[in-house]
Amino acid sequence: MNKSAAMIGAGLIGRAWTMVFARAGWTVRLYDSHPAQLANARDYIAASLAEQETAGLCDAAAAAEARIEYVSSLDDAVAGAVWVHEQLPEQLALKRDVFAQLDRIAGDDAILASSTSAIPASKFTENLTGRARCLVAHPVNPPHLIPVVELCGAPWTARATVERAHAIMTDVGQVPIVVRRELDGFILNRLQGALLTEAMRLVGEGYVSPEDLDKTIKDGLGLRWSFMGPFETIELNAPGGVADYCARYSDFYRRLAADPARPDVWEGERATRVVAALGMPLSAAERDERTRRRDRRLLALRQHKKASSRSE
Repeated sequence: MNKSAAMIGAGLIGRAWTMVFARAGWTVRLYDSHPAQLANARDYIAASLAEQETAGLCDAAAAAEARIEYVSSLDDAVAGAVWVHEQLPEQLALKRDVFAQLDRIAGDDAILASSTSAIPASKFTENLTGRARCLVAHPVNPPHLIPVVELCGAPWTARATVERAHAIMTDVGQVPIVVRRELDGFILNRLQGALLTEAMRLVGEGYVSPEDLDKTIKDGLGLRWSFMGPFETIELNAPGGVADYCARYSDFYRRLAADPARPDVWEGERATRVVAALGMPLSAAERDERTRRRDRRLLALRQHKKASSRSE
């Protein structure tokens, strides 16, 4: 099997996808039109792969690094690649333009994927000759540490494209899920949006502090959700399983559904109260340090989950 990939855009997501494929034995060309962005990506990737090797997520950092080529020509990046993955800004016109270029220059056997988190593939692939080979492969940031990836085709995406994308994502160590038809936000962002909107309401209306709400997730639901999904969870929370859980708690959840958080929690008075309760925003240095800490903890969690799966 040809294991050659092209990553279009050397920002945080492009760098992460490059590492995912390179550590899985693929050759990768990382493209960006800005030389400084490519230079920064090279430094970041070298340091991160070394960390991943120490944690057991990468067998040989130096070998993975050697499989990566940094290029400033889109044609050079795409040549011979069977997986072409775009991660440019969330601008529809930009995605339409780059996918039109990719469809012209990529080989007939190449899948064209986008990391977009909010724009369905039908919006930027409809007029392409090779639209049947296009889909969204939406990751969670950072994808080299959080493995789930949502595969969502347009109405004209070939079933074989989705199946092949699923096989490739599995081959590089990710956890693909299939979104069976297009919807705004795909799956993960809709789940996250429901939680965040309720969180904004609870803090904005004075029920709880931002700090205590964060504790509720990271020291409560998040611990369980790190290894169990919601349906697995409720299966264990009632003696008769999910059907029993529904019978016991349907009235409670019906009351909650009848009193949803309103969309205006994201603006106006409630949002202002949330921002005020959070205090001063992080400085650039503080943000960078928090990001590094997040990545270290995610790396440790991935290491733990990998070890746990071997012992089960």
